[in-house]
Amino acid sequence: MGRKLKVTEMGRLTLDEFKRSEKMPLVVVLDNVRSMYNVGSVFRTADAYRVERIVLCGITACPPHVEIHKTALGAEDSVEWTHCADTLQAVRQLQDEGYTVLAVEQAEGSIDLRELKVKSEELKVKNGAEKYAVVLGNEVKGVQQQVVDACDACLELPQFGTKHSLNVSTTAGIVIWEMFKQLFNF
Repeated sequence: MGRKLKVTEMGRLTLDEFKRSEKMPLVVVLDNVRSMYNVGSVFRTADAYRVERIVLCGITACPPHVEIHKTALGAEDSVEWTHCADTLQAVRQLQDEGYTVLAVEQAEGSIDLRELKVKSEELKVKNGAEKYAVVLGNEVKGVQQQVVDACDACLELPQFGTKHSLNVSTTAGIVIWEMFKQLFNF
């Protein structure tokens, strides 16, 4: 067994170093996520893997807020974020900027996460750019159907138990990690 490291031994970036660091070409879009704890958790995971930015849509709460901070632990200050009242508008804007947008949803024809190849022709990479966005939905209703319809593809996480979904922040962590591994050949 090894000794647990102290925070001062971990070599973490300062806020200024983080702001200047290379980011993963991934935008996370939250579509009407109700729980501020989930929002904060997504910020914290986005910080850990240097996600480019988060787009908070619809009723999704924005920082600063004490409940977001409880789980973000300051990541709401390091990770860039914007708010867009309409998720569909946010998706279309990202597509106009050359992002391939994936809804994370159980849908007909979805790509199983185990089969995801981010740099493949299947994802219709736009203009040769390797920039991606993932849309994560409301805790009860998921990603809005009109948003699913507008996305370039759907990504589905395989599940083998009795429940039909995972918590949105858990899903975000799994998807962000998989994108990180593939985009950085990790």
